[in-house]
Amino acid sequence: MILEKPGVPLQLLEKPDPIPGQGEVQVRVSACGVCRTDLHVVDGDLPDPKLPIIPGHEIVGTVSALGEGVDHFELGERIGIPWLGRTCGSCFYCRSGLENLCDEPGFTGYQIDGGYADVTVADARFCFPLSGDYSDAELAPLLCAGLIGYRSLSMVGNNSGRVGIYGFGAAAHIVTQLARYQDREVYAFTRPGDRAAQEFALDTGAIWAGDSDRAPPNELDAAIIFAPVGPLVPAALRAVRKGGVVVCGGIHMSDIPSFPYRILWGERVIRSVANLTRQDAKDFLELAPRVPIRTRIEEFPLEKANMALDALRTGNLTGAAVLIP
Repeated sequence: MILEKPGVPLQLLEKPDPIPGQGEVQVRVSACGVCRTDLHVVDGDLPDPKLPIIPGHEIVGTVSALGEGVDHFELGERIGIPWLGRTCGSCFYCRSGLENLCDEPGFTGYQIDGGYADVTVADARFCFPLSGDYSDAELAPLLCAGLIGYRSLSMVGNNSGRVGIYGFGAAAHIVTQLARYQDREVYAFTRPGDRAAQEFALDTGAIWAGDSDRAPPNELDAAIIFAPVGPLVPAALRAVRKGGVVVCGGIHMSDIPSFPYRILWGERVIRSVANLTRQDAKDFLELAPRVPIRTRIEEFPLEKANMALDALRTGNLTGAAVLIP
């Protein structure tokens, strides 16, 4: 399923299978999660994608061919391909252990053809072995929604026992389980009136769920915003205590409106989370089966990718959409 131009539906095309080059693996895709970042690429919110592009960066599959120089994977091995597809390895950020901020990165499904296909290729250095008793479809959301949730939660600090989550979808339902594993309380905020999402949050482990235009029953230590809605930033600032942190977990957000300094004062912090590192992936994928994190998914055949994207766009998903070739 190929994006020819932002703002138009994906097209189903037949193409020759890609051949792995030096340091690459060819992967037969068995499942690919549908991420909000895919939606931002398709809708044109993120600038300058490679066009045409095959979207998708929550990829689970088996190694079907090895490029020259690849010796740490075997044919038939189950692996995952995430959003971060390559880095320069030489800029200040790469040399400082901050490869997620690389000056010249390549992102799967954005600059590098991704997983809305039955076969793809990827830089083997940025792929990960997958284990545990998960099905392929259950694993797919862990490769971005899970990773960004994990990194976002790490930003709130160890003293944040009460965490608010704004926007309860794929990332939120994973990070809620992780937060509960760490003995934190989760307060879930959804679009006003979205009772289904609120019930989902409570079922997942949140101790309170309500409309995003309401104050929580208790002052929060921190908040994570997954919904790409700028006005949620001042709402979250009002909900957190002095010294609290508001983490913006998305790659794109509508403009943040002006707000009074008094709701930032008191050493409150606003910070963003950008991409992920390979160490994040290794740590989280090792932790997930121990929690254990369980993903709620809705499967779509690959040729129904536009339907899956529209369900995400309109908020008609509970959990994560996963494409099956």
